[in-house]
Amino acid sequence: MIMERREFLNRARIDADTLDLWIEASWLAPRRAGGEWAFSEIDLARTQLIRDLRQDFGANDESIPIILDLVDQLHGLRRALGEVLLVLRAQPANARQRFAGQLRALRLERDGYARIERSRRALDEG
Repeated sequence: MIMERREFLNRARIDADTLDLWIEASWLAPRRAGGEWAFSEIDLARTQLIRDLRQDFGANDESIPIILDLVDQLHGLRRALGEVLLVLRAQPANARQRFAGQLRALRLERDGYARIERSRRALDEG
């Protein structure tokens, strides 16, 4: 659903000056439609996140872009993983089983390495 500025401001519960500042800071990136900003539900959710970070968690203006970048990376990784899963599901059963086995082996190797490192640190500290 696309919203015009007035509806967006009402739903986001922020004032126009704050909205303009957040767009200028690139915290929000609404689309242009006929020379006017057009806001999406994603813009609304992002605005609510920014507001919550500032009001409820005390995040300052320097930390907001860092947090937003991390959130964007997380969403990008989730999207990429979803695409990998779609491709994997389209593979024959034996290919999926081979992949699952390789993934298990990788996890065991990683977890085993982590246990060795923890043991080594404990010996060093002991």
